[in-house]
Amino acid sequence: SATEKPILLNNIADAEAFISGAEVAVIGFFQDPQSPEAEQFRLAAGQIPEVPFGLSSSAAVLSHYGASTNTVTLFRRVDSDRRDVDMNDRDVDAKKLTRFVRMNELRLVTEYNPVTAVGVMQSSLQFNLLLITDKMSPKHPERMRKFRTAAELYKGKVLFILLDSNLKSNERVLSYFQLKKSQLPALAMFHTPDDEHDVLTVEEISIEHVKDFCNRFLQ
Repeated sequence: SATEKPILLNNIADAEAFISGAEVAVIGFFQDPQSPEAEQFRLAAGQIPEVPFGLSSSAAVLSHYGASTNTVTLFRRVDSDRRDVDMNDRDVDAKKLTRFVRMNELRLVTEYNPVTAVGVMQSSLQFNLLLITDKMSPKHPERMRKFRTAAELYKGKVLFILLDSNLKSNERVLSYFQLKKSQLPALAMFHTPDDEHDVLTVEEISIEHVKDFCNRFLQ
């Protein structure tokens, strides 16, 4: 069935279409699709319904992606990055694989929390834009829609991050940017190599606000 995971990728064209069709895609490269490693991969795929998983045992596909057999690779569009995990390591099981995906699945807008923090810190993008806001606010869905629309414009340049001010673990970030909850929502831009940053408190989030703030900082 169409919903069955993982999807079999028999050739390079299939694999390329599969990767370009999602913000985050995971492919298992297995010479033997019935191996115990491939079975662990299938179990992990079942744990993460919203991320597409593909499986390929085609020598041409493996060679095209420079993947050795029994490798699982996560491809992410936001910074054109890829992450590999070696399934020949006897330690790697479905649970570890699930955690690997959760830690590295950066999207156009990534919510910052203790699990995604790893992927955010390791992103190849040097500019991060944070929307610091209360997720429980009735205005949250509309703010996110605008923030995500703006994120499309800076794909591959700026990593857009949602930071929920209600999370206790995020209080440090608020104090780093010297923000009080009463000043939210706010935008904070950060350049990772030198800690250069800027903060903008706004009455309301608009696409224009985000673009102006981004462009000013990038210049």
